[in-house]
Amino acid sequence: MLLGLALAFAAVASLASIAGAWAITWNRDGRTVALVLIALIGLSMLLPNLTARLTAPIVSIGGRLGIWVQRRAAGKGMSGGYSVLLGVATGLVWAPCAGPILGLILTTAALRGPGVHTSLLLLTYALGAATSLAVGSLLGGRLFSIIKRSARWGDALHRILGAAVVAGASIIWFGSSNGLIAHLSSARVNMLEQDVTAAVSNVRAGGIATVAYAAEEPALSASLRSLLGAPQWLNTRPLQPKDVQGKVVLVNFWTFSCINCLRVLPHVRSWASKYKDRGLVVVGVQTPEFAFEKVLGNVRKALVDLGVDYPVAIDNDFKIWRAFDNEAWPALYFIGANGKIRRRVLGEGIYDDSEVLIQQLLSEANGTRVANEIAPVSGKGPEAAADEGDLGSPETYIGFAQFRSFASPGYVSENSPKRYQPVKALALNHWTLTGVWTIGSEFAALNQAPGSIAYRFHARDLHLVLANSSPGHPVRFRVKIDGAPPGADHGSDVDADGWGSVDEDRLYQVVRQAGPIVDRTFEIEFLDSGVHAYAFTFG
Repeated sequence: MLLGLALAFAAVASLASIAGAWAITWNRDGRTVALVLIALIGLSMLLPNLTARLTAPIVSIGGRLGIWVQRRAAGKGMSGGYSVLLGVATGLVWAPCAGPILGLILTTAALRGPGVHTSLLLLTYALGAATSLAVGSLLGGRLFSIIKRSARWGDALHRILGAAVVAGASIIWFGSSNGLIAHLSSARVNMLEQDVTAAVSNVRAGGIATVAYAAEEPALSASLRSLLGAPQWLNTRPLQPKDVQGKVVLVNFWTFSCINCLRVLPHVRSWASKYKDRGLVVVGVQTPEFAFEKVLGNVRKALVDLGVDYPVAIDNDFKIWRAFDNEAWPALYFIGANGKIRRRVLGEGIYDDSEVLIQQLLSEANGTRVANEIAPVSGKGPEAAADEGDLGSPETYIGFAQFRSFASPGYVSENSPKRYQPVKALALNHWTLTGVWTIGSEFAALNQAPGSIAYRFHARDLHLVLANSSPGHPVRFRVKIDGAPPGADHGSDVDADGWGSVDEDRLYQVVRQAGPIVDRTFEIEFLDSGVHAYAFTFG
């Protein structure tokens, strides 16, 4: 009977997780459905009456099945098969009442997707609960009296976790999660997390080496094998196992129009040059965010313009990204000579600590101390570090799949041309279109010139990711700040009068303020059609 209970519970809960994952895989509308689903899970944990209504059909099926089994068993006796069926009926009734841990499992499955791992986790949970019931049946009433006294704490935890799930869904819906994460996250916390993870992984493998490695080359990890299997390489012939075995490897996941990737780039270039003769192998993995970043010619030109001369693997299908279980641009993976990842750094920052780690890994690999002076590195143009103290505007996408804070009046016409109108006054971090544009999932395309984009921002730097649908025919534009030419506040891709042109598919720095940072209104007017606008980024 208990086996049937566990199997029925795992099946019902797995179906719930699959339904959540289907919702997640849809595009923009799927995000809404997924948030509603997650909120319902939270509300069902918070409100027992709602749980009863939502799960009434499953409970009814379980009840009817239980009555049928009992009637059949009354005449023929309770065989093993009838016991399992009675357990299945009990599992159908019990699944909706399984408590806060189930809520957490289902929420995680909705966000990460279903799979064998999730189903096994649910089955393990059910078997554990069934075992508890078996122990309880053997020990008798004394144990159940103890459990009954503690039940009120389980109910309280059930409601607290339900409220937390609802609050989380609300934060994501209203767009507050990015700011919250920015305040709660830190590069050093991430570094500590990765150090602990690496330590555990290496302990399992037999400990972290602190002296020069033996002559026998370590086997390649799955992630390094995936890297060497890249379908295309730039700046090098395809790398072979001998190029990375027994060596310290730094893998940089990036894409050439990502502002965060560009700000990390001066440090990666410096390390590649500084420690090349000491045995450091630096490999860039170009994993595209936008379609134009998949074009090999665009990548080649970006490498020349950005001064990237170390090997770069092309990862258009995200195969290497998945092999490393990567989560963001940029991401740095520091791999020791034993082939194990010693640290992962997501995003910008902690450059000195990262260089110290490179020196440590090289010392371990070579058996001799490597301790070069750590000199400050500064970038120019878009590669300059952000002014974090005055950065009050978030990355904002223009395609409808991810956009927010769009202020032009009327509805958004997805994938079809529409004339959009400006507003008299923009709120901070809101933006508008003016003219005839087609808003696609990834970008907005100007159908008829002239057309403009305006954004109310608070930051030292403002960048736009732009592409030209007619190569060889530059799209002219003019930038204004608070209705006037930028003057000394122009970016590296604009002159003092605000003039510039889109002749390449890349990130353009259009504002770099020289004076005090206050809320200002940026406007860019395109004098030719054919421009594709992807995203605003700030620094």
